[in-house]
Amino acid sequence: MLYLRQICLFTLRRYQARTLCSDLLLSQISGCTHEDEVFSLVGRNKARLSEKHVGIALNMLWQLQKNRPFLLRTSDYIRNHSQFLTLCILAENKVEQMEDEVIVDTLYSILRLNVGDHVSLAKVLVTEAWKRLERLPALSKFALCLYKQHRHFSPLLGQIAHIVDMKLDSIQDIRSLSVLMVSISEVITESFRDRLLHKAEQLLEEKNEVHFNYARRVLQFLQNVKLKYHPLLEKCNRIFLESASHLDIHNISHIFGLYEQLGFDNAEFRLIAKQLLSEAVDDCYDPETFAKLFFSLGPMARSSVRERLLVTAVHMAEEFSSHQVLMILKTMQKMKCRNSHLLKKMASVLHKHLDSYHVVQLVKLTQYLVVLHCQDLELFAKLKMLLLGYLKSSVIPADTAAVIRVLAMLPSFQVEEMIINKAAAVLPQCRLHHLNCIATALVKWNHHGQLHWQNSSELCAKLLQKLNDCGFQRLQKANNLNLLLEELPYVNGEWFEEVLNEETLAMCQHLIDQITWANVLPLSLFLIKSDHRCPALFDRIASVTVGNIDKIPPSEIYFILFLFSALNYDPPDNEEFFRSCIQHLTSNLSHLETYRLVLLGLVLAMAGYFPPVLITTIFNISFLSKLDAQLKVLPDTVKQRVHSSLMKLNRAVCLECPEFHIPWFHEPYCQRVFHNRMSRINPQRQHIHRMLTEILGGRHYSRISVLTPYYYEIDFECVLDVNKKPLSYMAQNIPLDGVGGIHLRHDIKDEGRKALPPGAQRIALEFLDSKAFSKDYSRHLKGEPAVKKRHLEMLGYRVVQIPHFEWNSMVLSTKGEQLEYLRQQLYGIA
Repeated sequence: MLYLRQICLFTLRRYQARTLCSDLLLSQISGCTHEDEVFSLVGRNKARLSEKHVGIALNMLWQLQKNRPFLLRTSDYIRNHSQFLTLCILAENKVEQMEDEVIVDTLYSILRLNVGDHVSLAKVLVTEAWKRLERLPALSKFALCLYKQHRHFSPLLGQIAHIVDMKLDSIQDIRSLSVLMVSISEVITESFRDRLLHKAEQLLEEKNEVHFNYARRVLQFLQNVKLKYHPLLEKCNRIFLESASHLDIHNISHIFGLYEQLGFDNAEFRLIAKQLLSEAVDDCYDPETFAKLFFSLGPMARSSVRERLLVTAVHMAEEFSSHQVLMILKTMQKMKCRNSHLLKKMASVLHKHLDSYHVVQLVKLTQYLVVLHCQDLELFAKLKMLLLGYLKSSVIPADTAAVIRVLAMLPSFQVEEMIINKAAAVLPQCRLHHLNCIATALVKWNHHGQLHWQNSSELCAKLLQKLNDCGFQRLQKANNLNLLLEELPYVNGEWFEEVLNEETLAMCQHLIDQITWANVLPLSLFLIKSDHRCPALFDRIASVTVGNIDKIPPSEIYFILFLFSALNYDPPDNEEFFRSCIQHLTSNLSHLETYRLVLLGLVLAMAGYFPPVLITTIFNISFLSKLDAQLKVLPDTVKQRVHSSLMKLNRAVCLECPEFHIPWFHEPYCQRVFHNRMSRINPQRQHIHRMLTEILGGRHYSRISVLTPYYYEIDFECVLDVNKKPLSYMAQNIPLDGVGGIHLRHDIKDEGRKALPPGAQRIALEFLDSKAFSKDYSRHLKGEPAVKKRHLEMLGYRVVQIPHFEWNSMVLSTKGEQLEYLRQQLYGIA
């Protein structure tokens, strides 16, 4: 017994010594401050390394890299080190002994060190983790590893999605949830997607501070599932604003990229980002950081900063990677920057990168170069050759259509018969957008005479007919409104408008019962773009909106209201519809951006509604100051639209709601606009003016292109006295300075000084072209010309509108008939 006891004590002491030694080695590895220290320990202790040592060593290598600035990382050095290979072999041999958490940590570490997916260790770790999937403690981390390996549609991710679905209610950590959402985004159903969105909303609402990276992942999820879900977008944006001090160039660039893809924008975030980026301009020394700075800051930089960015881009051009060149050119297009020096530099650099681009990048690259007016014909020749090569081998309809579309943009491109045959082969598989791309290219080539081979016209005609048939068939097979609406935002142009627009509207009416609060926005946007007045669809949109008003975000209500205002349509319950929308909007004004309130105010004013809370909010010094600051960072097109909308709203409030006591403060703005605009009188208006001269008895009885108070421009103006006799402008000392002049009336502002004779009437004649009417057969006057008529009447005019379809009709085919028509309009003769 004594002998046995001694043996046990010796064994125990030896085990304790080994444990102490092992713990000491673990501590040593954990305390390393440089990768060489880790490799030195591994080299000296190969035979003693357990699965724990191996796991902690690999994890330590990644942690050391993670703590360094991006440019100072040495992943290449680590991967090529002989002891790193030793670690990988040991890990592979000991994977079955590893604890669950160590397996996931090890996989994560080697992937972050950019070890290729083909490395056997990564495969073994994934296989072992799969066996233990139900009990893995770090499921989100494992899912992220699979996502980084591009296993987006893996059955394994499907199993993870099932586990998340079962346990979703118990997940209370937005960090884990955001990682899981991104990782499983490609393998989830629509209903599961909605549950994830609502869970994310709930967790983002909690009082605990949310890291901006979690919000960024939620945006990435929305991008992956191609969903613009406003409640989450706005919550994430609020988190970015609160985390502004922690954002760097890389974060801001990523966020802007996601916003762009999601069609979302926020002026407040732009302002903060502009300030942060402007402070970092002098600290960008590497191509990657500078390219991201150029992408984010360029479109909103002031002129001096913009010039510095352009100069730096020129100096750094040779160092840019293929992706960075693409980013620079994309930003130049967005900036409408045709800096010839930079463009030449980018073109010269592109010659060495062309072979590295895949087909989608080549298509984008060609588009940027064409839009920027690049003059490098050799570069275009290479692009043409590469694009044609891709086209010959392409079997994907989207790629084929994109290449054909961009080939049509190339200067002096001669069409080959192969292109027509390739297009014909993919047509039955094309979505509406792809059909539209091919049709646009064909029409352009045919119009410019670029089809030169024998029987080319016949082939083109047959292909166009097949295009039309495929479009009709695709629409006729549509049985899901949501899927149809997914295709429509990307379809525009003459072919669709002439061939498929009415058929598409008819199909939307056929699927009218599928209109819900969730799809009224895309449907409204399509109807706005189609410019058609469809009472059945409009009425359904109005009733669904009223019935679900609390579910629809305020920013979406704007577009729905725009549809009704712009097309001048009153639904059956018009008062209830506008009252519900206005009540919802006014109680959520804080959720709308400053500049969007101006656009909303104008849309409501066009329909004759002026909510006091909205009007007093907009016409306030602090609001206008904030608006002025935000406009400086918005795209030029948005800026111009907001300026114009504020002027029109100011005019409408002054004319229709004097009780608000809002002053007219847009005189200088209007003067600048008209001063910078070339006023051209088209031949048709000159013809009408000559006829008016003949009817009234002389040029001094009418004026052309007159500016009224509040800066409405009217085509023709004349004054008739109480007996309907024309009054001469010469007699009123009003100069007539030629047909092309713009005349500004001042007399209405001072009626006492220049009042008309008793009973006299000022007449405004307006020629209305096709843009003033909806494109359907109703020939219904749209909102803007209707508002103009209303306002001119308030300014004291009798308004005579001459629709183009009446003036150009066969009924008025002779000069005599046209004279009689104008006489009737002027004098009201039956």
